[in-house]
Amino acid sequence: MALERLNSAAEWIEHYGEMRDRAVVAIGNFDGVHLGHQKILRGVIERARSGNGLLASVLTFYPHPPRVLRPEVAPALLMTLEQRLAAFDALGLDAALVLQFDEELSKVGAEDFARRFLVKTLRAKAVLVGENFRFGHRQAGDVKLLSAIGAKNGFEVCIVEPVTIDGEVVSSTGIRQAVAEGRVEEAAKFLGRSFSLEGEIRPGTGTGRKMVVPTLNLTTNQELLPRNGVYATEVILGGRRFPAATNVGVRPTFDGTRLAIESHLFDFNEQITSGRMEVRFRMRLRDEQKFASVDALREQVLRDIERAKEYFRESALRG
Repeated sequence: MALERLNSAAEWIEHYGEMRDRAVVAIGNFDGVHLGHQKILRGVIERARSGNGLLASVLTFYPHPPRVLRPEVAPALLMTLEQRLAAFDALGLDAALVLQFDEELSKVGAEDFARRFLVKTLRAKAVLVGENFRFGHRQAGDVKLLSAIGAKNGFEVCIVEPVTIDGEVVSSTGIRQAVAEGRVEEAAKFLGRSFSLEGEIRPGTGTGRKMVVPTLNLTTNQELLPRNGVYATEVILGGRRFPAATNVGVRPTFDGTRLAIESHLFDFNEQITSGRMEVRFRMRLRDEQKFASVDALREQVLRDIERAKEYFRESALRG
């Protein structure tokens, strides 16, 4: 069954009814749905499936709370809300309660928040959170308070240990930094998959096709982009996968100023100017640079393509 998305406590109660099943719940923003998040969410699913008529659910927020509370320092996010929900669905969760985070919600105290949403709305049987989880006005609530509330209201609180890789705790903050610096292989290690950009194909200027190599240009609503440069990528187009080389940048050789995300797909000869596309970033090849001539740029692009093809050949051999 597909994930059910409900946008308020009232919607949840209306959808599931007064005699609704109890829920096993994870609470958080889950930007990136990285390996640490996946551990919590899979724990939710496992506990829900081992019970009788329990909903595997997630309580999340939109927009990202720092965007409301401290917009000047709010981070660029790894995922759109739609991508987060798709990831929840792919993991097998039953439902997501997406609360509109605004000034009013930010002022709800910790105990009131737990009673309103966990007890009265979700009828929580168990709540899974990370050890540093905070909630309520000014983040006054912690796991100790949540456990005390649970003991009074009939739900168990399960603290999920963080995931560490090579001695580093997996976190959205660390992944954002890796992507912003172009360290996409490191980001993939913590995400459990390649960082990707999704969006629509848009017509380009035609300059690349005429003077260098043909490309498909992506426009995306995602906030965080990899550092400008050239990458070995995998492009998903109409359910098909194509190895590719992708440039993220402003095309300085052509004195460009507008950021472009241009992918040259290998063994692809179709001319497409619209439709959905996803670009998965596998390895950074080099920085973007300005060349003295179009011929010099073309020679470097051809070298980039060969290096990307070599990367994919080696990846295939590694299995």
